[in-house]
Amino acid sequence: MILNCLDALAELAPGIGAVVVDNASSDHTVEKVRSRSTVRLIENRDNRGFAGAVNQGFRECGTEVVLLLNPDVRLRTPVSALIEACRTHGIAAGQLTEANGAAQRGFTIRRFPTAASLIFELLGLNRLWPGNRINHLYRYLDRDLNQGGPVEQPAGAFLMVRRDVWEKLGGFDEDFHPVWFEDVDFCQRAKDSGYRIEYVPDVKAAHSGGHSVKKLPPARMEEYWYASLLTYAAKHFRPGPYRAVCLAAVLSAVPRSVAGLIRGRSLNPVVSCCKIIQLAVKRLVSRNGRNSGLGAPKTSKEY
Repeated sequence: MILNCLDALAELAPGIGAVVVDNASSDHTVEKVRSRSTVRLIENRDNRGFAGAVNQGFRECGTEVVLLLNPDVRLRTPVSALIEACRTHGIAAGQLTEANGAAQRGFTIRRFPTAASLIFELLGLNRLWPGNRINHLYRYLDRDLNQGGPVEQPAGAFLMVRRDVWEKLGGFDEDFHPVWFEDVDFCQRAKDSGYRIEYVPDVKAAHSGGHSVKKLPPARMEEYWYASLLTYAAKHFRPGPYRAVCLAAVLSAVPRSVAGLIRGRSLNPVVSCCKIIQLAVKRLVSRNGRNSGLGAPKTSKEY
């Protein structure tokens, strides 16, 4: 995936230098990146998480604006309009598409999660009943994705940020480790600080989606997702809604583990369920927003 990403970047954004941060990968990513002599490579000995790696890459760049680009994203258009919007507003995002060119509805842009939308996510209601009002609003299903303008939370897979904004906000919060909700938190903090996030749908990039995350064992993926979701809720929700999210996490962990047990015929989902319930109860009691206890292994690249 990484070479497709870099080749498209070189072709459609030749003035943008590329920095690749590798989180102790065990495949051939490093060797492939080294074959591109114009690309700067940062090799981490440990998996620092998505937020930590992005912060490293941003510090390495000395430009006015920086484009965050996941390795499974391939530019389909030039990015000059994105650069202009970012310079004007501070943060800008293009449109992520499927391979056939259709916009990734429900993912490329979203509204900020509410306690209700996270509870619906935890309980699986948005998957079972995708047309419900809460999910409709959360995933911007009421918006024409070919119409530009201000949005709340574009995906961090294809996001451009002006340097002064990044420095004022302190970059991504590395408590979201190893992955998930760090981009949501960043956009929320940007809005709270008075910045506008501009959506520029004429700038497009194909996104395969979850290329590395899908390699995680499902039980481990659930642990990371729950932990980051609770970290976000602790930072941004009032006590009542936050406690409701924690309770929903406890209630949802059991049926999810049973489903995983049936699918995988392994006890790993049960072990994971116990960890998630323990974490949710701990957060409920202490309102500790730090993502501790479910960190990533330090020797694998998982996103």
